[in-house]
Amino acid sequence: MSAPSYAQPGLVLSLSSSFSALVQDLQQDLRALGYFAGPIDGMFGTGTQTAVRALQYDLMHNTGSSSSGDGSAPVAVKNYNNGTVSSLTGVVDQDLVSCIAAMLADAAFPKVPFSLNPSQDNQAALAAVQSMSPNPVPVPFLMALLHQESSSAHYQVPNASNRDHYVTTGLDRNNSASPLAISSRGYGIGQFTLFHHPPTADEMASSIADPVRNVSQTVSDLFDKFSHFLNGSTSDAQADDRIHEHGMGPLRTCMHSPTDARYMKDCVNCLRNAGVTNIVSGVTPVYAGAGSTYEKTQYHVGSYTNVPVRAAIPCDWPYALRRYNGSGVNSYDYQAEVLQKISSSHP
Repeated sequence: MSAPSYAQPGLVLSLSSSFSALVQDLQQDLRALGYFAGPIDGMFGTGTQTAVRALQYDLMHNTGSSSSGDGSAPVAVKNYNNGTVSSLTGVVDQDLVSCIAAMLADAAFPKVPFSLNPSQDNQAALAAVQSMSPNPVPVPFLMALLHQESSSAHYQVPNASNRDHYVTTGLDRNNSASPLAISSRGYGIGQFTLFHHPPTADEMASSIADPVRNVSQTVSDLFDKFSHFLNGSTSDAQADDRIHEHGMGPLRTCMHSPTDARYMKDCVNCLRNAGVTNIVSGVTPVYAGAGSTYEKTQYHVGSYTNVPVRAAIPCDWPYALRRYNGSGVNSYDYQAEVLQKISSSHP
């Protein structure tokens, strides 16, 4: 592999309001290495600066371990540090460039996949998802979830101002002790999430590069939330909204019989027939009588109009949707946003 275009003696890249082809090349490399979510536009703005700082953090601290139960990374990013990266400057000097070049050149460091025909590949992926059979989750819920997670795009589609064609990547920074560090990454249309970095070669080849297998993991996770995280015997296996609104009774898969053509397919009409409500951030409780309200966060706006009335929907998939996103305040906003998407789609 040839040296990066920005590997030039004395060259330093930092915050700037001007377009630079060298910065565009840097952004593409940060994207391939999993530190940048785009756009690849040649503008060294705060997003690029944050990506550089996240890389610098990993070069100082990332040993390949995981903060969850998904195993270890194939390499330790810290090992690419040549001893010169020691602070989170957000500035790209030639010492940092040499680290980037080493990571790019090492085949043991899997790179984020890209597509030469992203629009075509995205359409093929969605068609395959819609035809998945058997499918234990309602397709309208699944399709809305994919739109929520990645705007239904496994690959980014480049345009005149953004040459990004890599797998859609979501970057979470939930480490309060190190807010610039990336704590987890989601990949592709279902945002297959990993808490170690970089991914293994197997993870790249299956759940990241392959959109259908990526969504298969999403289906499995959503079905697991439905089956085991709504009315379980422990608090972490329960959904407070479901228990408050419907008690601990048997799970409701669908109002229609499995022999009915509408079984787990007529979700749009079910949601529209449930009526709508408006949600106001800081005012509307997450369920009647709850001590907490919907809130504006770094991920959600907190206020929503024409949201299907959750308690009137004749199945428990809305509660599984929320638990798919977790159990904190963000999960209620996530649920409201996905329900909006389902009710506004075509049956």
